[in-house]
Amino acid sequence: MQDAATPDTFIVPTDAGAAKQQVTAIPPVLLGVEDPLPFLAGQWTTHRLLLDRTTGMTGTFTGLTTFTPDDGGLRWDEQGTVSWPSFEGPAFRSYRVLGVGGAVIDIRFMDARLLCRLDLGTGAARDEHACSPDTYLVDFAVRSRDLIDYTWDVTGPAKDLLLTTTLERRV
Repeated sequence: MQDAATPDTFIVPTDAGAAKQQVTAIPPVLLGVEDPLPFLAGQWTTHRLLLDRTTGMTGTFTGLTTFTPDDGGLRWDEQGTVSWPSFEGPAFRSYRVLGVGGAVIDIRFMDARLLCRLDLGTGAARDEHACSPDTYLVDFAVRSRDLIDYTWDVTGPAKDLLLTTTLERRV
């Protein structure tokens, strides 16, 4: 991953037939998290965009995510409303978050199976979860003390989804 202080430079045309112009994109600032469990603890407002790339259908999930101390780790509970063009109703899920050491956490299903392992030391993490027949790729970014973005890119023969979530700390 590129250092957050190093911008990328692109050469782009300004419009058809015009001279090309150099544009510098400043990468997003990330916050490294050395002690993830106390950082995550608390309540977060949750906004998720849902895209089913197979059908082109889009939806949303809005609700509340709570990270509650639980048996040496955190219990991750999410509840809210999911909305698709043909359905709107309650939705919920729960995970366990366990500290592995340093800035590394395991996200586990409630039956203890591993979902993903994230090293938040740089503020960005990526992992892959094989859930036959599909693959789930997660990109996790801590934007600030109060803002986290993460994306699940689900591909395979059964699913083709992009789930983009923003967590905002509740004060």
